[in-house]
Amino acid sequence: MGLLSLGLAVAGIFLPLLPTTPLLLLSAWCFVRSSERLYEWLIYNRYLGEYIRNFREYKAIPIRAKVVSVVLIWLTLGYCVVAVVAEYWWAQVALLLLASAITWHILSYATLRK
Repeated sequence: MGLLSLGLAVAGIFLPLLPTTPLLLLSAWCFVRSSERLYEWLIYNRYLGEYIRNFREYKAIPIRAKVVSVVLIWLTLGYCVVAVVAEYWWAQVALLLLASAITWHILSYATLRK
């Protein structure tokens, strides 16, 4: 489970609808209970460890991560609304509500300023 959530978290770095930080937190939770070696590797990983440490210590998301996430979500779902489901008004409304909910969730966390 930890390796699966880690793989999804890495994919989430590039895909806007997969949440990177919660999946990394799930990986850390799984690893702390199953493999101390994998937990230590994840926490002190040069690229991924900072996500977990920042969230664990400050319960906050860096401003850059917030901006990139929100912009990519709106670009991706906006494209889907205009080009993919343009003839179905209910699907457009659903996607816009989804984008709004995800944006609200991201912005509800404190902003990490380092």
